[in-house]
Amino acid sequence: MTIILTFFLLHWFTSVFAQTFFLHRYGAHRMFSLTPFWERFWHLFTIIAQGPSFLHPRGYAILHRMHHAYSDTEKDPHSPHHAHGFLDMMWKTKERYDSFAYGRTTPPREFDLPAPSWPAVDRLAQSWVFRVLAGSVYAIFYFIFVPEGQWAWYLLLPVHWLMGPIHGAIVNWGGHMYGYVNHRNTKDRSKNTLPIDILTMGELFQNNHHGKGTSPNFAYRWFEIDPAYQIMRLMEALGMLKLERNAA
Repeated sequence: MTIILTFFLLHWFTSVFAQTFFLHRYGAHRMFSLTPFWERFWHLFTIIAQGPSFLHPRGYAILHRMHHAYSDTEKDPHSPHHAHGFLDMMWKTKERYDSFAYGRTTPPREFDLPAPSWPAVDRLAQSWVFRVLAGSVYAIFYFIFVPEGQWAWYLLLPVHWLMGPIHGAIVNWGGHMYGYVNHRNTKDRSKNTLPIDILTMGELFQNNHHGKGTSPNFAYRWFEIDPAYQIMRLMEALGMLKLERNAA
C-alpha cells in the first residue's frame, strides 16, 4: 500500500531528523545557534514528529553527554558491550533516561548543561494523555487506509509508537558494533555503519562523531555523506541557524 509506506517513511525521517538535528546536534552539543523563534519552532516540530515517543531535550542531552564521557565503559548509559542483547540495552537506556527526563535523579553537574527547555509544553508532551492521543492518531490513520484483510500492516504501529527510542537504539547498537573505523584515537568501539546510515541521516557515523566530537558534519571521507548536515548548510544559507565550527 503506497499511502501506508509513504506515511511510515514520512514519520520515520521527520522523527530521525528531529532527533539528530534538534535533540542531538543542538540540544546536547550546541553545534549551531538558533534564535528564540526557531528554537521554539524546532521544539514543537520534535514533539509533533516523535509523537508518543517524544524525548525530553534535557533528559536526552544529559544521557548523551554521559555517553561521550564514558563511551563503551560500564558507566556508559547505553553501550551494547555492557548489555545482554539489544532489548536489554534499550531497557537500561530507558531507565537512565527516565531518571533524568522526569527529575527522579540529580545528574552530575558537568553533564547538566543548558538544553532546550519549555517546561509547560514538555510536561504536556511527556504526559500519558498526550502519548495515548498521539498514538491513536497513527492507529486511526491505519484503520482508515489499510485495506480489509491486510492486517499485517498494523505490525508497523508499535514502530510508530516507539519511534524515538528505536532510532536511538539502532544508532547506539549498530554504531558501536558494526562497520569500519576512521578514527582510532577514540578509546571506544564506535563504528561507521554503511550503507544503512542514510536511514538515520548521519547518526550512524558514530566513529566519526566520537573522533571529531565538535564537528557538525558527521561525514569524514569522500564517499561519506551526512544528510542532516547538508540540510543544516542549506538552513544556514537561508538564515535559519548559525553553524558553530567550535561546538562542544
